[in-house]
Amino acid sequence: MPNWLLPENIADVLPSEARKIEELRRLMLDNFRLYGYELVMPPLLEYLESLMTGAGKDTDLRTFKLVDQLSGRMLGLRADMTTQVARIDAHLLNRATVTRLCYAGSVLHTRPSGLHATREPLQIGAEIYGHAGLEADAEIQELALASLALAGFDAVRLDLSHVGLLRAIIEQDPAAGRDEAALYSLLRAKDAPGLRALTASYGAVTREALLALPNLYGDIDVLARAREVLPALPGVQKALAELAALAGSALGRAEVAIDLADLRGYQYESGAMFALYVPGLPNAVARGGRYDHVGEAFGRARPATGFSLDLRELARLLPTAERKHSIRAPWGSAPELKEKIAELRKAGEVVIQSLPGHSNEQDEFECDRVLVLADNGSSWILKNLG
Repeated sequence: MPNWLLPENIADVLPSEARKIEELRRLMLDNFRLYGYELVMPPLLEYLESLMTGAGKDTDLRTFKLVDQLSGRMLGLRADMTTQVARIDAHLLNRATVTRLCYAGSVLHTRPSGLHATREPLQIGAEIYGHAGLEADAEIQELALASLALAGFDAVRLDLSHVGLLRAIIEQDPAAGRDEAALYSLLRAKDAPGLRALTASYGAVTREALLALPNLYGDIDVLARAREVLPALPGVQKALAELAALAGSALGRAEVAIDLADLRGYQYESGAMFALYVPGLPNAVARGGRYDHVGEAFGRARPATGFSLDLRELARLLPTAERKHSIRAPWGSAPELKEKIAELRKAGEVVIQSLPGHSNEQDEFECDRVLVLADNGSSWILKNLG
């Protein structure tokens, strides 16, 4: 095996793509700061039990595990940063007020999430802690849409769902409560025959509601249909009202869709959830939602909601970055030359000095000007090329 060969679904990021990714990262983090979000940088690996706190089976299967040679304990390479940021809020910052945090960094997956997906996504996201009201959910949703707008996407679809619906429906039926994990899997797959078989022994109201969920998807009118066919339980009414408010706040900024059986993230989400889709990508480019219970294991339960997306996946959808206009300069150590180059760089110009015996061959820069010695032999001037 050649020593330059990388593992499957692991790839180097070459100059033009790396610049797109980095520019997106800076744009989004700067925008998060305008909303009052503070940047945190969790470590790449932690003790496994800390990483797995509040996470579902899916995260466990995606996490690389290894033994720490110092302590003998199991470590995990993070597959998601949400739990880490919740730990920072609950245990390290320990603030009593609302806290807004953001982050950006690589995560690692044991298996790719899709056919062409990388196993090393570059995750960026934002979280709000300390406010249980829908206002926090609306702000996170707005911030996620603003992030895609910064990347140049104006045709965005927002899919909304709510884990409270399933939990409210099965709460009244002990048999359904025991089958919660199986119901979650069947609903996520929209497996109607499987649902009919599993719910055969449930109460009539519970069974009819569960069988209705896979068909409750479409535009915002789905919420009116849901009020007609789902039981008038307090938890159901609350979830539908929250979805209606979030859908209304996004109208005009995105195409809004409702899918009441889309329960991805169900294991640790606790309220409204959303997914964002853009043209050219079959999977959601960003996901978010409320997860109020994750901080409990770190000593303090805090209301929490947030979103994240993969910058590498997003950057692949963008056109190739234009080459940066730059200046070619000769190699030399004359004080006048060095002073002129420093002056140009301070003004924001890219100045590339040609090393002796070599020509410039770069993907990122196009030298359209050259620095030459003036006729008087004592000053350096710019001359246009071509």
